Amino acid sequence: MKLRSAALVAAVAACVSFASAQTAPPAPPAPGAPGAALKTDKERMGYALGLQIGSDLKGLEVDDAALSAGIKDAMAGNKPKLTDKEITDSMAALRTQAMAREDAKVVNNQKAGDDYLAANGKKEGVKTTASGLQYKVIKSGTGKSPKATDTVSVNYRGTLTNGKEFDSSSAHGGPASFPVNQVIPGWTEALQLMKEGDKWQLTVPAKLAYAERGAGPDIGPNEVLIFEVELLKVEAAK
Repeated sequence: MKLRSAALVAAVAACVSFASAQTAPPAPPAPGAPGAALKTDKERMGYALGLQIGSDLKGLEVDDAALSAGIKDAMAGNKPKLTDKEITDSMAALRTQAMAREDAKVVNNQKAGDDYLAANGKKEGVKTTASGLQYKVIKSGTGKSPKATDTVSVNYRGTLTNGKEFDSSSAHGGPASFPVNQVIPGWTEALQLMKEGDKWQLTVPAKLAYAERGAGPDIGPNEVLIFEVELLKVEAAK
């Protein structure tokens, strides 16, 4: 019976996706740069895959040497050192660990988010709406405000509460355009309060963002998100 770790499958998919997006082979790292010791494509791919697997398994009680041995045996086609039942039981225990880790992250992030919002709401210039959305006016505009069905053009930058940037309009080549009612609830609410030319700092509670599901590798469950949003233009729905 062949079993594959979900983390390994995800890691392979991530590596294949990354490789397919490249238009030319990456240049070798400069001497002394990170990865300089990894001279071949085979070495770099192996290391990248290892990083992905390690990231997925971080915080779980897994023996490094046994993990390496399992990978080597599978790749070489060697007979497994565990019976089918032992493999099934071990994977079940691993899933239980992973679920406990995620549950703890949900609870811890919720507590940290609540504490952050409570402190931020007391800062000068910060206003809190009935939904819990917090905003601070950086620059005031005089244009029109959008309706939920309108399309807006904005510049934005998104960070976590620790300051780590996870997205920005500049990273995508310039202003972003989208219907007001097709973004996270915190944005939909804030944009309808803004006017063209406004630039606000938004502090968005998790319940108005991605809640317990999180989003991608950077936004965990119950993460409070901070955005600088500049409303450039409003286009009425046709």
